[in-house]
Amino acid sequence: MTEPQKTVQGFRSDPHVTEALRAMREREAAMSKLLMAFVVTGLLFMLFPGTLLGVWNLLQISGRSHGGAISASWLQAHGHAQVFGWVGSFLLGIGFYSIPKLRERATGVIRAAWVCWALWTLGVGIRWAATVYGWEWRVLVPAGGAVEFIAFGIFFAIVSQHKPKESGKKTPEPWVWVVMSATIGFLLSLGASLFESVQVAVRGVDPAFPHNFDQRYLALLGWGFLVPFVWGFSAKWMRVFLGLRPVRPRFLFAAVGLDFAGVGCAAAGRFAMATALLLTATVCSVLAIRMFEPSEQEPKIRGIHKSFPVFVRLAYGWLLVAASLGLAASQWDTSGGFWGASRHALTVGFVGVMILAVGQRILPAFAGMRLLWSPKLMFVGLLLLTAGCALRVSCEVLAYQGYAVWAWHVLPASALIELTALSVFTVNLLCTFLLQKSHAVNEPMTVGLPQLVAMANSR
Repeated sequence: MTEPQKTVQGFRSDPHVTEALRAMREREAAMSKLLMAFVVTGLLFMLFPGTLLGVWNLLQISGRSHGGAISASWLQAHGHAQVFGWVGSFLLGIGFYSIPKLRERATGVIRAAWVCWALWTLGVGIRWAATVYGWEWRVLVPAGGAVEFIAFGIFFAIVSQHKPKESGKKTPEPWVWVVMSATIGFLLSLGASLFESVQVAVRGVDPAFPHNFDQRYLALLGWGFLVPFVWGFSAKWMRVFLGLRPVRPRFLFAAVGLDFAGVGCAAAGRFAMATALLLTATVCSVLAIRMFEPSEQEPKIRGIHKSFPVFVRLAYGWLLVAASLGLAASQWDTSGGFWGASRHALTVGFVGVMILAVGQRILPAFAGMRLLWSPKLMFVGLLLLTAGCALRVSCEVLAYQGYAVWAWHVLPASALIELTALSVFTVNLLCTFLLQKSHAVNEPMTVGLPQLVAMANSR
């Protein structure tokens, strides 16, 4: 036995260290359960209130060959379930899991995190149901928004109390600032939604946001909330996952600055300037993360499908498409075709593909150090989502703008392909959680030896 092994064995035989290891395992198990609760909730919102309603909406639109043929409330309910029910639930779960504070003093904070999960699920569910069915919507729509806001407040309060441990650096890494800006965008999105929900409840005739507000709100939701989150986590993880060279901080900060300037212009109704800024921000983000530059090391694809690097880069290709279509929309859109295609390229092509790729890379490990159930299903889901998004984006422009009548008949097929892709993703994650063995209990040294010594000495 080597000297380090003897040292580790000696510490493990110490009753204080043994107790610390047991407590650590219990906290890890509790955090894994919390994360899986958020993820499973997000999957349910994504698949049923989100995607199924979206497919039904598109079938109605395609059958009538007109984008304004169905209720705006249903369209907005679909978007709310996808953004807050799916993506929001995932982000809150990963956010709680990533806070070291939860591992050091888990009991009270984990209880608060479970309260956050219950309130968030309740708020999104009430908001969606009241918007779709219209029952007592003047009370329930603002109430759902308020409950969502309270749930986020719990999360924000816990996150804001966390201070990074000293690591020789005076300031946080660049990706931390980007995620912080995205968190502020998350807060602003919820606040704007709650404010307008109250306005609609008092003055509106149905739960739908007015068109002028909705256009500005969607810019905040997509570019002020979703996009910076993906940029931040890309800056943190892609160097390891894809073997890229270090991030260029100046380009990253420039991307965030231009992005929020674009969101501000959109809020002021200056969409031509906004879309130009957002396209420039997108180019800066690609240069910052070096997404299309050659890798200097082998990508980390153990346990997942080898196509992972290709689809991550395709996601950033979709972001460029979304920004370019947005600029085109500000100049040439006449019936919502370019705007709709831009939003779909952003939410499904960029955000959706990134979630399916990176989510199946990290979530099994977070949920008790499991292995992904089926790398082949990962590839199938990503391939179908990319194909469905390509059909939807191209045919939405052709159909809505009146360039090709046949494109109306292709739109339902694109929706069904995307539904299949997301169903495959859901099955793969659920089977991972239910059927794959957790290896966390077999990895007692999940923290370093100095941390164990400190934990033992502190008792």
